[in-house]
Amino acid sequence: MKTYKHYLENNPPLVLLLGFFILILIGSFLLALPISQQAPDVTYLDCLFTSTSAVCVTGLVTVPTFSAWTTFGKVIIISLIQVGGLGFMTFASLLALVLRRKISLKNRLIIKEQTNSLTMSGLVRLIQHILVYTFMIEFVGVILLMFRFIPMYGAKGIAYGIFHSISAFCNAGFDLIGANSLIDVNTDAFLLTVIGVLIILGGLGFTVMTDLMENHFHFRKLSLHSKIVMTTTGLLLGLTTLLIFVLEYHNPETLASLSVGDKLSNAFFQASTLRTAGFQSISQTALLDSSSALSVFNMFVGASPAGTGGGIKTTTFALLIIVALSEIKGNEEIEVFHRRLRWTTVKKAIALMMISLVWVLLVTFIILMVENARYLDVIYEVVSAFATVGLSRNFTSSLSAISKLLIILTMYIGRVGSLTILFGLSSNKHPKEYKEAHEDIMIG
Repeated sequence: MKTYKHYLENNPPLVLLLGFFILILIGSFLLALPISQQAPDVTYLDCLFTSTSAVCVTGLVTVPTFSAWTTFGKVIIISLIQVGGLGFMTFASLLALVLRRKISLKNRLIIKEQTNSLTMSGLVRLIQHILVYTFMIEFVGVILLMFRFIPMYGAKGIAYGIFHSISAFCNAGFDLIGANSLIDVNTDAFLLTVIGVLIILGGLGFTVMTDLMENHFHFRKLSLHSKIVMTTTGLLLGLTTLLIFVLEYHNPETLASLSVGDKLSNAFFQASTLRTAGFQSISQTALLDSSSALSVFNMFVGASPAGTGGGIKTTTFALLIIVALSEIKGNEEIEVFHRRLRWTTVKKAIALMMISLVWVLLVTFIILMVENARYLDVIYEVVSAFATVGLSRNFTSSLSAISKLLIILTMYIGRVGSLTILFGLSSNKHPKEYKEAHEDIMIG
């Protein structure tokens, strides 16, 4: 008879599910302590929501971060963001490396699942790179942000620099500036650029960052994965920046009153934060419906695998486009950058896309039945939660308890991955010893 321990040892996805779940619970209990709370009306559901949002690096909040929590509570939140962004196994591996202990095969399998690695080789080296790159980039971010925050907040500017650098790189979107996020400082192009670049770097994925460093940023030498990530990310950022700039140029509630340079920096920041960060320099409720639809699409696509962001991932979106183009051209094989892709990868992308789409539409439908709200506000909220973005049309705080629980579950699913949940809860695969008879169906 198989024990629970044996089942966990042979099911790395389930270990990840339980690991993030336990981390969320610990965070919620810590935030529920009186020493963590500054506002008198914070409920345990608010604590659970905030802990989930922090661990899942989302940024949606039911109570204001800057005023609801004490210094201790804010330290808990940023700690949850750091651990949740990099993954709890990364920190477990760091402890093992510090203590000079070997990382077991079981833990390597969990690390492989957490980082979406294609092979078992080089996992310890990847963990080392993740830690080095993370702390190096966050440190540089802290220094740059202190140039702005120290003049604004004095000695507190150091803590503000640390908090916002970690929050930006981990694509969390939590901020301490105020209820308007970065809207009140949206004419500070330097601040928006620093946070925007931190968001992009965190969303690229650690395997891509390692590939770039080892190949000295030589595009032709990069792996196929890195080429697709860089190309897709660049196109999405460029096109979204241009479209937001054009669409919102004359909108009096967003960009109209800004200079051309500030219009461009805010359009770039909106495109960057849609990569699953959650900071906002322009009001999301004031966006034109066309810009909101563009934002929902960008959030759903999200960041890249093995990074700190969510969404269906840039590689999934790119692969589906490549498959469609291959079919249009009549190609028998799916090829890109002079490489051929396996059909198993295509099936995984299609499954991920469909599961994600069905979940988002289902949760949106249920919340629309429960809440008296506009469809655009709800779909914006749900996609933001699923893609662990954190942008909202001022809707989160007004949610009922049922809707908050649905958003909590959606953030959790978005962080650990819908396929990870399916693999974790399903039993081991038993391949058939035979194949069924072949028959076609009509398509289109």
